[in-house]
Amino acid sequence: MKKTWKNVFGFVLIAAVSSAVAVGTNTYLMSKKQHVDSTMAEGAFVQPVRMTNFATVAAENTDFTVAAEATVHAVVHIKSVAKVQTDGQYVDPFEFFFGYRGFSRPQNPQPQVGSGSGVIISTDGYIMTNNHVIVGADELEVTLNDNRKYPAKVIGADPQTDIALIKIDEKDLPTIPFGDSEKLKVGEWVLAVGNPFNLTSTVTAGIVSAKSRAISFDRADISRIQSFIQTDAAVNPGNSGGALVNTKGELVGINTAIYSQTGNFAGYSFAVPISIAGKVVADLKQYGTVQRAVLGVMIQDPANVEEEKKKDVKVLEGAYVASFAERSTAKEAGIEEGDVIIAVNDVKIKSSNALQEQISKYRPGDKVKVKVNRKGTEKTFTVELRNAQGSTKVIKGGETAEVLGAAFKELSDSQKKQLNVSYGIEVTGLTNGKMRDAGIKKGFIIMIVNNQKVSSADDIDKIVDKILKGNSDEQGLFIKGFYPNGRTRYYAIDLSE
Repeated sequence: MKKTWKNVFGFVLIAAVSSAVAVGTNTYLMSKKQHVDSTMAEGAFVQPVRMTNFATVAAENTDFTVAAEATVHAVVHIKSVAKVQTDGQYVDPFEFFFGYRGFSRPQNPQPQVGSGSGVIISTDGYIMTNNHVIVGADELEVTLNDNRKYPAKVIGADPQTDIALIKIDEKDLPTIPFGDSEKLKVGEWVLAVGNPFNLTSTVTAGIVSAKSRAISFDRADISRIQSFIQTDAAVNPGNSGGALVNTKGELVGINTAIYSQTGNFAGYSFAVPISIAGKVVADLKQYGTVQRAVLGVMIQDPANVEEEKKKDVKVLEGAYVASFAERSTAKEAGIEEGDVIIAVNDVKIKSSNALQEQISKYRPGDKVKVKVNRKGTEKTFTVELRNAQGSTKVIKGGETAEVLGAAFKELSDSQKKQLNVSYGIEVTGLTNGKMRDAGIKKGFIIMIVNNQKVSSADDIDKIVDKILKGNSDEQGLFIKGFYPNGRTRYYAIDLSE
């Protein structure tokens, strides 16, 4: 008993001492002049007094209920169904050991089903989600928070940002207003709203732990935009495409990925900033494809510059201009190799990822002020942004047939046998367009386009569409094929004009 009271007394004493220290420290901080104890040991560090902002709201006093209630009804569950294609043949497991025995039977393959989340962004049924949630789906079903279900159609998708826009037929739907992701601060509270593991209406909380974060381990696709909001709000499979909101209930990002070795949440999640995602879906709705602007520069972080060039780099934050692309509008404006881009339209640039994020907000034809640090001197240039083809014209989705001015048909089995080929497509008609201008005539058999085998009209559409959208390093088409008389021909088509 005595020992127990001794422990209690010790705890109370410690608390009292802590309170006394707090009161004493507060009195010390509120004094008008800094006082250095005369008994301080010689050589000790003397630091300036810093007062805490007393208006700051303590974390435990932050109320998430308003934001959760305002947003949960505008986040939906998305089920994607992909039909599995098979040849309808049953594979006899004994055939491997004993050879073909002639047994076969029809097989009914089970469709592949996936799920994710989406955010209603307009009262008439437009929904923002991730491209990887809907890609390859033959059917999409959207379930609202009140359990109403609707079929959905894809309006457009952008693999570079992993953002897609789908739509359901309904009116007067709840929405989440867009916030300003650029005003987010590291340490700020955010909520992740989605449907992990098919658990509808799930809300988790965390803080912004980093901004402009790159997470791709495969840098083969250098055109992919890598500038994510990193948080520690719990995000799991099924959250993809869901909302990242601030404590005001404003949409600041689309939850997209997690860093994990198991497939489940391991402490970090990543969201596409609404500054990027909002512009992407606006383009998809208006044009059917993203109007992507480029500066025409090859960039890297200043800290990663080669040693022999570092002597001229006077800042460690920004985007170092390593080289230029062809028809670079930045080069034409006066920017030089070795410059470090430090601001775009007065928005500070801290990294190459941050530069990507800023430029992705604009469209070809927009003019921006680009500030650079050149060997210690700051200079500002006005740059007119262009698309990857060096043009400022608007690109519309589904332009492939119009641009090429041609109709195609897959080769029949009898044609393949007659022509002694296993793939290819036939040009069956021509109108005014790039193919006629290049000299291609009706009946030409296209075999290869840009080093890719072509077996259907869809194959060539994808190649052309990728170039027109600025998602390819190619500027045109190099076509190989032959005419039925056996004459082989090669054609080059410039799509940038």
